[in-house]
Amino acid sequence: MARSNIYVGLEIGTSKICVVVGEVRGDGSIKILGVGQAPSRGMRKGEISDIDQAQTCLHDAIIRTEDRSDVIISHIVLAVTGAHIESLNNTGRIRLPDDHNEITEEDLQEVKEISRAVTIPQDNVFLHSIIRHYTVDGNEHVRNPVGLLGRELEADFHIIHGIRSRIQNTIRCVRDLSLTVDDVVFSPVAAAQVVLNREAREEGALLIDIGGGTADYVLYHEGVITASGCVAIGGDHISNDLSIVLKLPINRAERLKIEEGEARLPEPPTGQTIHLEDDKGFAARDIARDLLNEVIYCRVEEMMKKIKAKISRVVDPRQVATGIYLTGGTSLLRGIDRVASEVFEIPVRRPSTPPVSGLTSNFENPQFSCPIGLVRYAQILDRDKPIRSGLVKLGRRFAEFLRSNRILSSFFS
Repeated sequence: MARSNIYVGLEIGTSKICVVVGEVRGDGSIKILGVGQAPSRGMRKGEISDIDQAQTCLHDAIIRTEDRSDVIISHIVLAVTGAHIESLNNTGRIRLPDDHNEITEEDLQEVKEISRAVTIPQDNVFLHSIIRHYTVDGNEHVRNPVGLLGRELEADFHIIHGIRSRIQNTIRCVRDLSLTVDDVVFSPVAAAQVVLNREAREEGALLIDIGGGTADYVLYHEGVITASGCVAIGGDHISNDLSIVLKLPINRAERLKIEEGEARLPEPPTGQTIHLEDDKGFAARDIARDLLNEVIYCRVEEMMKKIKAKISRVVDPRQVATGIYLTGGTSLLRGIDRVASEVFEIPVRRPSTPPVSGLTSNFENPQFSCPIGLVRYAQILDRDKPIRSGLVKLGRRFAEFLRSNRILSSFFS
């Protein structure tokens, strides 16, 4: 990471590319210096399908950001997503030698390595190893065990991993434009840095970041990350459903979804219609509002049920005290909060305003939660340099991958 208080977050999404340049001030607040966007091409479900098209769009977004921020971009923090990204929780333990019972830094490093020594698919690489808590002789939720007396030490980690080649493709797309990738971050982990405040994390919160091709999630329970992952359903799938069912061009279906759509079942049916005017050879016609909303509802409900099924393997979502925080561009869809609340049986909360200044119209838009979160994430890593340097040992285990792409695991509580 460049030794500067200016950081650049990059999110290459299915529908758009977002670049945010932020300056972190002495009090920890972020000032947004510039934002650039470009429509995405060559992307499918959050992953690159045509690298040439994706690079052209990325170049456009970078140029726009440089013009607006007056900053020459050379280093970025990159968000990644995709249904291939998975997570698990793992606990490792050691018993201290009989000749000493005070936990040392060496003991801590040993139990960390044991906890992170998990088997993942051969084609996968680690993205994050996030410490959840330590346990000393059965005393759980210890934050720093060094100096405590005990005989047995446990470390509990949340580990996020994904397919090596798919992550490499995204990094390559960026590096071919002479940009250095300083860190790679799973999208909802980044978004949580600005969407969830400390109180929400401590009491329990589920963040769902809904983009064009995917819905990413991260669940905080008892103050720590307990579950995270991705389902390959996003706003583009809703538009595609509308295009098929209503027999509309995809761009017309997208506009109809945004301007008139709502995620709700028509009970009782309203019988209302929406009149579509002539548009570039498209003949005028009427659309049943009930059918429009039913199509949207069914896809949103499917998305939420898939996320709930994954989370329920780890913890009952109803134990999430604070509720659900929706972010990402598709979270602006009318009625989506109501569907989420019905499926999970917990309330949906409005994200708190992050300590960000500058281009306020941008950071208040949920589609910028991830790239702004990347700026915050980078600032935290630089602040906690001793933690970061301690990850080098883990990184060496993946030397072949890191020779061409620098991915760091990181610790957050």
